[in-house]
Amino acid sequence: MNLVITAICISTALSFIMTLISFWLPMITPDQEKLSPYECGFDPMGSARLPFSLRFFLVAILFLLFDLEIALLLPLPWADQLPTPLLTFTWASIVLILLTLGLAYEWAQGGLEWAE
Repeated sequence: MNLVITAICISTALSFIMTLISFWLPMITPDQEKLSPYECGFDPMGSARLPFSLRFFLVAILFLLFDLEIALLLPLPWADQLPTPLLTFTWASIVLILLTLGLAYEWAQGGLEWAE
């Protein structure tokens, strides 16, 4: 019991000390960069109406769709233990064929081209 209380006291003290240091340390030499919020490389004081690339959005949606389709195939190694592995193989083949046809269609339509 003493060991648990000692560990809790030490962890609480360390947490308190680290919190104090994190508030005190940045105030030693404040400058414009430290005082401004970090916004992933964007200027936080600039215009909020920046142009957004529609091409990037479409490629991101395609990535999510294909990623979800691949996630459907992840449990296949455990599907061998099902009563009808042939049926499982058939459905997995259908999903793979649909995935390949979708990729070929997007490629033919130019959906994967970054620059036009």
